Amino acid sequence: MERQKFDAVLQKKVKEIEEIIGSFLPREEGWQRTVLQAMNYSVLAGGKRLRPMLMLETYRLCGGTGKEIEPFLAAIEMIHTYSLVHDDLPAMDNDEYRRGRETTWKVYGEAMGILAGDGLLNYAFETALKAFEAVDATDAEAMGRIVRALSVLGHNAGIYGMIGGQTVDIEAQTQESPMTEVQLHFIHEHKTGALIAASMKIGAILAGASAEQVRALECCAENIGMAFQIQDDILDVVGDSSELGKPVGSDAQNSKQTYVTLYGLEDAKMLVESLSEEAVEKYLRSIDGDSEFLEELIYTLVHRRK
Repeated sequence: MERQKFDAVLQKKVKEIEEIIGSFLPREEGWQRTVLQAMNYSVLAGGKRLRPMLMLETYRLCGGTGKEIEPFLAAIEMIHTYSLVHDDLPAMDNDEYRRGRETTWKVYGEAMGILAGDGLLNYAFETALKAFEAVDATDAEAMGRIVRALSVLGHNAGIYGMIGGQTVDIEAQTQESPMTEVQLHFIHEHKTGALIAASMKIGAILAGASAEQVRALECCAENIGMAFQIQDDILDVVGDSSELGKPVGSDAQNSKQTYVTLYGLEDAKMLVESLSEEAVEKYLRSIDGDSEFLEELIYTLVHRRK
């Protein structure tokens, strides 16, 4: 797909996802409206919408055509956003800017930043449960697929997924010995990769894909997640803060071990290439269907400049 055509299709799909996410956001009213405002401020800050995009495209690739995917698109973005809100807090990364504007805690205060993150996590599952309203209650298979999708969402967002990776990352920053390659892989696989894997796995499950197809797409997503995070490490070295919307060089400043410090810049770039190639050639193309846009999306994301 030529670049101009891809950009036009991408813009159209992002708009579709933005509208879906927006339809599930809470109304800013009542005594608790401040936390609702902070939640919506966080979600509406923009971003690539990578996770819901991968989920929706995987769902369609596997033949999904229903509405039960929509609450999950919003839910995965809420969970991703809450993790960023908490990451930015003074107790974590102490970042004041994200995506070119002030972070949630900087605008609403640290306490409200914590509550906004908590609110988004809880509201994500409240939202995902609305998928049951989109299918026939007598359709046992459809209901079962939603239950499986909810299980994946909870597992990959929790202590055996994203939170587990964040825990190891925090502890590694204060350990006396250098971080090992195994530790670094665990952090990337869980902190970043788990939600990306959940996105594609949930899309496949809700579409009724076979166990083999679900596993292939999960492996595809794991490669994408790893490549995406390594590219983040690379951009922290060679990126432009005006493009990224956040400061660069923080990893070196904090003496943080990354794939760039472990292997060097050129080898890290080669690793991004090999992981993305395998994701597409070995796993994605094993699924029958039109994957042209999804392939282009993967290459665009893992080779991004911002």
